[in-house]
Amino acid sequence: MSKKALVCGAGGFIGGHLVKRLKSEGFWVRGVDIKMHEFETSAADEFIQGDLRDPEVVKRAVDGMDDVYQLAADMGGAGYIFTGDHDANVMHNSATINLNVVEFGRQAGVKRIFYSSSACIYPAYNQMDPDNPKCSEDSAYPAEPDSEYGWEKLFSERLYLSYMRNYGMYVRVARFHNIFGPLGTWRGGREKAPAAMCRKVAETSAGGTMEMWGDGKQTRSFLYVDECVEAVRRMMEGPFEGPLNVGSEEMVTINQLAEMVMDIAGKKLEINHVPGPQGVRGRNSDNRLIREKLGWEPSQSLRAGMEKTYAWIAEQAKEAGIAK
Repeated sequence: MSKKALVCGAGGFIGGHLVKRLKSEGFWVRGVDIKMHEFETSAADEFIQGDLRDPEVVKRAVDGMDDVYQLAADMGGAGYIFTGDHDANVMHNSATINLNVVEFGRQAGVKRIFYSSSACIYPAYNQMDPDNPKCSEDSAYPAEPDSEYGWEKLFSERLYLSYMRNYGMYVRVARFHNIFGPLGTWRGGREKAPAAMCRKVAETSAGGTMEMWGDGKQTRSFLYVDECVEAVRRMMEGPFEGPLNVGSEEMVTINQLAEMVMDIAGKKLEINHVPGPQGVRGRNSDNRLIREKLGWEPSQSLRAGMEKTYAWIAEQAKEAGIAK
């Protein structure tokens, strides 16, 4: 009898990849999301298109499940999270989803639950220096996330870990750092930096100009989606509840990321730095704890992941008639 797993957010980027990974391991998989996957048919055995803010949808989704992977959230890139225009929705929608999933999961007797938190929970005051950001797991407190999205994630971490303490639930919590790859949002305002850079390069003629928010000297690290899914599976089967960083330690400036994409595409573009939302000045994953607890670290370079991602986004841009 195969184990049954529920992926909340299965219509999204990481959720879609996780469904395929679980299927390859022999799980029977149910997916649930407010939307179907934008770029492919879900590999899930059953897919519930429904709103996880609705208790009845959650009760139906968790029924009979052994494992739950809770990746669903109201989220997006800097253009969505850091403007402040969506704060109420981000906090209300995501908190409601998490309150529903953990409580109705408990009532249904779910054996194990994974929660995807975010590096956005880390204090802004530790991320002012782009060259030396501090993002070790123990640096989360005193708390001062840079966005309401981060505050909700921090609340929900505590929510799941409280259920673990009070009800004996098997809980695993990961803090994702900028996951990217094919089959993710690449335009429309919710895309993240790697996808945005790929799109801008793909839709700009060689010698042209692309826009970038800020001076491009802010730093980040980016983790390819297959690496993320591997870490999630190791966490779910491993001995440590977390929270654990799941990210890359290969830190680059956003200018360097743009130059990398141009090089992959074989195009040289001018960069026009314009005002726009940027988030913290510097952020990089600190993988010391996950190496110690799970023996995990990324297996490929940022460049290798970006080559695959650019190829996919360039093809999407071509099909959309915007490639140059």
